[in-house]
Amino acid sequence: MSDDILFQKRGKAGFVILNRPKALNAINHAMVKAMAKQLTRWAEDPEIAHIVVTGAGDKAFCAGGDIRSIYDARMGGQTDGLSAFFRDEYILNAQIKAYPKPYVALINGIVMGGGVGVSVHGSHRIGTEKTLFAMPETGIGFFPDVGGTYFLPRMPRNSGIYCALSAGRLKQGDALATGVLTHAISEEGLADLERDLETADDVGAVLAPYLVTPDKGSVSDNLDVIDEVFSAAAVEDILSRLEKSDTDFAAKTVGAIRQKSPTSVLLAFEQMKRGGQLSFNECMKLEYRIVSRILQGTEFYEGIRAVLVDKDQTPKWSPSQISQVDSADLASYFEEPADGDLPLG
Repeated sequence: MSDDILFQKRGKAGFVILNRPKALNAINHAMVKAMAKQLTRWAEDPEIAHIVVTGAGDKAFCAGGDIRSIYDARMGGQTDGLSAFFRDEYILNAQIKAYPKPYVALINGIVMGGGVGVSVHGSHRIGTEKTLFAMPETGIGFFPDVGGTYFLPRMPRNSGIYCALSAGRLKQGDALATGVLTHAISEEGLADLERDLETADDVGAVLAPYLVTPDKGSVSDNLDVIDEVFSAAAVEDILSRLEKSDTDFAAKTVGAIRQKSPTSVLLAFEQMKRGGQLSFNECMKLEYRIVSRILQGTEFYEGIRAVLVDKDQTPKWSPSQISQVDSADLASYFEEPADGDLPLG
């Protein structure tokens, strides 16, 4: 097994360590498959009371999925099999959501994209003051996946729709207030908490002495604006409301959304509207439909080129304006892919 992900049985806890600190613990296909197998084993192991997931180093829990490898494969001429990573990742997300034992994510640092998928669906999401959450996918011509279809529309007062469209970042206080985190602790208590979890019978009782009350963040301070703006029925109306607002927060938000892929912003908004009415597994099936279509297009690869390859930070989106996105083309992202829907019950 690769050292990219480590599994340790410590007392009553099964520890999963994402172990790619130089890559900010970005999760790759081999890690996804290994984690799914180990979680299956531990679900059946009577000696394991709960799962604890951590990220190596102190910069990131997990900064996302290893999408560069998908870009390289496509640029190398590969067109088939590109969705396999996402298929297995989404099945892992569903496995975590339905896990029969407490699933504790200890988040210290960046948690984005694929890192959100292996944390936010667990029973306990515990973040330090270094927590930095975001779903930045619209900035790379993608969409907020890994279960974002389910959890983002369920965040309070339309804050999840704000995150989906703008890639807005939440620090510890905002992440706790919006339900991304279930508990807040100080980084200095992290090692002791890990040790206590090894012998814990009751995760909640062990957590209690470590809990802190974090400072409010900019999202919490602007929830009234977010709720009013992002309740609009169309993206154009959201942008209009932001432009009419006289707050600095609104000005920054509208600027951020206008930099994203227009196709991705419209996709994410439609995804949010649908996801609020769907079960978790239905949401994951929807995501597999969207990603299968995205992988056939150009926006995702242009986004990766601009952000991760050439790093010029100037993606050339096509179409370049929200008003230019064809509604029939947008609808095609929600159709069953050629290889069938995600195999979830």
